[in-house]
Amino acid sequence: MANCLVIVESPAKVKTIKKFLGTSYEVDASNGHVRDLPKSQLGISPEQDFEPKYITIRGKGDILAKLRKEVKKADKIYLATDPDREGEAISWHLVKALKLDEQKDKQVYRISFNEITKNAVKASLKAPREIDMDLVDAQQTRRILDRMVGYMISPILWAKVKRGLSAGRVQSVALRMICDREEEINAFIPEEYWNLEADLKQQGSKKALAAKFYGNKEGKITIRNKEELDGILKDLEGSDYVVDEVKNGERIKKAPIPFTTSTLQQEASKVLNFSTQKTMRLAQQLYEGVEVKGHGTVGLITYLRTDSTRIAEEADTAARAFIEAQYGSKYVASGEQAKKSGAKIQDAHEAIRPTDISLTPVIVKESLQRDLFRLYQLIWKRFAASRMQSAVYETTSVKVAAGDYYFTLAASKLAFDGFMSVYIQEDEKEESNALLGKLEKESVLTLEKLDSSQHFTQPPAHFTEASLVKSMEEQGIGRPSTYAPTITTIIARRYVAKENKNLYVTELGEVVNSMMKQSFPSIVDITFTANLEFLLDKVGDGSVPWKTVVRNFYPDLKEAVDKAEVELESVTIADEVTEEICEICGRNMVIKYGPHGKFLACPGFPECKNTKPYLEKIGVPCPKCGKDVVIKKTKKGRIYYGCEANPECDFMSWQRPSTEKCPKCGAYMVEKGNKLLCSNEQCGYSTSKNTK
Repeated sequence: MANCLVIVESPAKVKTIKKFLGTSYEVDASNGHVRDLPKSQLGISPEQDFEPKYITIRGKGDILAKLRKEVKKADKIYLATDPDREGEAISWHLVKALKLDEQKDKQVYRISFNEITKNAVKASLKAPREIDMDLVDAQQTRRILDRMVGYMISPILWAKVKRGLSAGRVQSVALRMICDREEEINAFIPEEYWNLEADLKQQGSKKALAAKFYGNKEGKITIRNKEELDGILKDLEGSDYVVDEVKNGERIKKAPIPFTTSTLQQEASKVLNFSTQKTMRLAQQLYEGVEVKGHGTVGLITYLRTDSTRIAEEADTAARAFIEAQYGSKYVASGEQAKKSGAKIQDAHEAIRPTDISLTPVIVKESLQRDLFRLYQLIWKRFAASRMQSAVYETTSVKVAAGDYYFTLAASKLAFDGFMSVYIQEDEKEESNALLGKLEKESVLTLEKLDSSQHFTQPPAHFTEASLVKSMEEQGIGRPSTYAPTITTIIARRYVAKENKNLYVTELGEVVNSMMKQSFPSIVDITFTANLEFLLDKVGDGSVPWKTVVRNFYPDLKEAVDKAEVELESVTIADEVTEEICEICGRNMVIKYGPHGKFLACPGFPECKNTKPYLEKIGVPCPKCGKDVVIKKTKKGRIYYGCEANPECDFMSWQRPSTEKCPKCGAYMVEKGNKLLCSNEQCGYSTSKNTK
């Protein structure tokens, strides 16, 4: 009979761990949290020094009843929940829910492991410890702060916008970051510039070399318009193209560091087109264990929620030995790539890596579903590359004189592939030139042709899930466990729409962000939120009491909520009456707000329940057919401008059209910040909005 009980979080781990431990151990799962704050109330009492009120989560009664039976049979109970704050808190809640702290005849231990392998699990049993209450308090503080923000601000949003909106502490900041980026993009005015390239041939060579215009002796010159280009082309007429300078060198491309949660999400998005949510779901499966032919159930990767790039000595040694055996000693890294550590890095775990580097992607491919395999292969290759030598390029840079101007040539050749024999990053680009002959100073090159091309500077890119995660990490917003759920939530609430990887703010998102900035500026302040994350880390290492953080946070939030309630009560959103007549009862229809934005409804509700889409006219005739341009939205909520006669007329524009016509080419103009810009990208004409 088993006299030891091991309680894990996920049922998927039970089979894997039971296989390692044998018959004297019973392994069971809590299925995540068993207790939480009640949904029906705030659950925190400011009058009682912010003591939280925890209740059993609905549906967890049967799981706890089963665990209580197992506890009765066991002499030793090992709490083996995940090795992070959340896992520590789950262990503590299990102690309270199962009353393990009251059972004097039982020995209760906390164990944790960074990977689900036989060695790691058995080693953890030899080094049991007590629950780390500092980590529990850090998780508890985050939960309480999030609950306060959600439950105290959401009713105000509900009252203001009339439908079930909600606010979140980290989500609101992420939404603000996306809104701020959208404002930057909308205010951006493109500037014209021209590129000039010379196709030059070496003597005896059939292939031309592409040299880029650089400038003159004074330095680099940006060609801003056609007039400047024509002036340069005139000056270049009849010029000889002579090699003025040749520099041969070496470029080292360092091996990448292993994945953290953030960099894994970013790379999986870029390379595999996975959402952050999908990446974490698949990584969880790889961590918990999958059936591998010939090996049984194996946890293939280490713990997936980490911001550390540290690697265990044993794993590092094994990786270097594997690389030497497979690729040769010259491929083994001499040192280690280290990520710059800072106050924001918790370094509680290792980086994400394969638990056994000898389980190569080729070996496990047959056993894994396609997407699981692709993610494992990405992790395996990245880790293997991190233990390998840098790649080395031989480089040549050439400066070519032509009259008073200079053109430049650059070429590189891979001399030693190093880590690139295993892993090539998505953004790796090679120069197109390959210098066929040896260029020397004073060599004369033959001009084949001059190519010029017009360009316009581009606005900042819209956030993608990957770039938002990167920005959140850089700003210190959230932690490895919060990136994916934060992004998933703001998309699910329709504050943000995702189209072709890009994240766009919806009308609903703009309303919520505007209200949060107006009434709760500190909640959506990036620096304030980053400082809170820092304080949570301090609670986790025991240097700041958790109640100090909550006591300091609550009064300011309460004051802002009270003030917002008074101010927002005085602002009533009257239904705007339109000229649209209800075809059922003849009343003038009014504008209402719903979860997806504005719509038209009959004011006779509930007698008349007629509704229809609201098409807001902007007072501009359609450039194609002359009918009214209206504000529309994509299925995912992104705003655009289209013709009311759609589908007969297919006019659409992402920017707001103007009644002004471009004096240069005759195309319609669009509004960009305080400027009017020609809609014809090839024209590039712009003027101030107040210019008539």
